[in-house]
Amino acid sequence: MPEPVTAALLVIGDEILSGRTKDKNIGFIADFLTERGIDLREVRVVPDVIAEIVAALNALRHRYTYVFTTGGLGPTHDDMTVDAVGAAFGVPVIEDPRAIALLLQRIKPDDLNEARRRMARVPQGAELVENAVSKAPGFKIDNVIVMAGVPAVMQAMLAAVAPSLEMGQPTLARSIAVGNIPEGAYAAELGAIAAAHPNLSIGSYPSIVDGKFANEIVVRGKDAEEIAAAVAAVETIIAALRAAGRDQYKIT
Repeated sequence: MPEPVTAALLVIGDEILSGRTKDKNIGFIADFLTERGIDLREVRVVPDVIAEIVAALNALRHRYTYVFTTGGLGPTHDDMTVDAVGAAFGVPVIEDPRAIALLLQRIKPDDLNEARRRMARVPQGAELVENAVSKAPGFKIDNVIVMAGVPAVMQAMLAAVAPSLEMGQPTLARSIAVGNIPEGAYAAELGAIAAAHPNLSIGSYPSIVDGKFANEIVVRGKDAEEIAAAVAAVETIIAALRAAGRDQYKIT
């Protein structure tokens, strides 16, 4: 098996932690990466505090193939991501003339005030990441890809950087509908199957539909044959439980 291509996501912003802004980026980025065979292994949320951003970024960038960040690229005082990334890499932050030129495609020269010029600042040596929505760019430095927090802008930046990303082996998934058999009836056997297939991710996901359990078991991995073997083992357990009448469980 080839080495997996991995990623982490660092979400930056007091507004996320306070609940004022509901994050809409995590799910989109997870789907985007999964489609490309990149395994999203970790998501962290940190406040608009440079020391916190630096600590999280340094912990993540040495562990994963890529680190994506969202938030903190605007023109206001609380947009600290650029300075934090520069500090994490130990490089100065500069005003990039390429970024200024991009901003001038949407902003009149007389309106390019000091606040707006903040959006042209990047760590020295960074590559710009195109923003087809509002022109203010993101950037990439080493394995860190820095994007805006506004979902439409983030998605444009992600599309721009996509061709440069290393593709991984696709993750395959199989789902087994369990119905209203309670998790406790199959937990031990499912754990044994998971232990026998350490290369797979096997999860049980309970829900309630119309007053009944509608549990589902999902098997994920890279090897289709191993997935098929695990699915067959799960289906054998579920069939035995149904035969024993364990699918008659009701919520009271």
